Order: sequence, then structure tokens, then C-alpha cells
Amino acid sequence: VQLVESGGGSVQAGGSLRLSCAASGYTDSAYCMGWFRQEPGKEREGVAAIDRGDGETYYSASVKGRFAISEDSNKNMVYLTMNMLKPEDTAMYFCATRPGRCVERMNHLWYNYWGQGTQVTVS
Repeated sequence: VQLVESGGGSVQAGGSLRLSCAASGYTDSAYCMGWFRQEPGKEREGVAAIDRGDGETYYSASVKGRFAISEDSNKNMVYLTMNMLKPEDTAMYFCATRPGRCVERMNHLWYNYWGQGTQVTVS
């Protein structure tokens, strides 16, 4: 399984960005996709997740109401739409996946596969 993120960049506070994650090599019909972020010297933080099995979405308290995770299963794409961005949202953003249901969806140690990350800077 390979994951490739794109869509990061620099934006002013209050602005929006949409991150994309292209997935390839998946043979499972059910899997969990998550978005995480990490600042230098800090632990990777779960931001959002989507359960491919039932479409259920999950968000951390810090982004709920501002970020939205979605997928286009036909294109094997997962998106993170980020609105009302704040300087504290600045981080490297990663997508991750694991076959099966979203059991430990906000635990970065639970995921099997990771993308290389895309930088988001909010000033």
C-alpha cells in the first residue's frame, strides 16, 4: 500500500486548504484512513479518520467543526478540508491507513501505512 499526500502550503489565519491523499495497492474493501499532524519535537497527533466500512467520520476536539474528512472511493482518494485555519494548525500532515474498521483511529501506533507528509503553515 502506498499513500501520497498533496495540497499543503502556506495560508493566512482564517483561510482554507484541502489536503489530498492518494492510495494505491489496496486489496481490502474495508479500511480505516486517518489524518495526523506533527510539529517538530512533538508526538504525532490524530486529527481525523474515516471508516471505509460504514463511512463514519471522527475528529479530534481541536479541529471538530473546522476540518472535514471525506473520500472518493472510485478514485482511491481521501481528503482533509481545513477551514478557519489557525497558527496552531501549523504542522506536517500525514495520511495513514490500516485494513479493517477504525478501532484505534486516533492512535498513530495503530496504523500500518503512512504517506511522506505535506507541510501546512498558517501565519
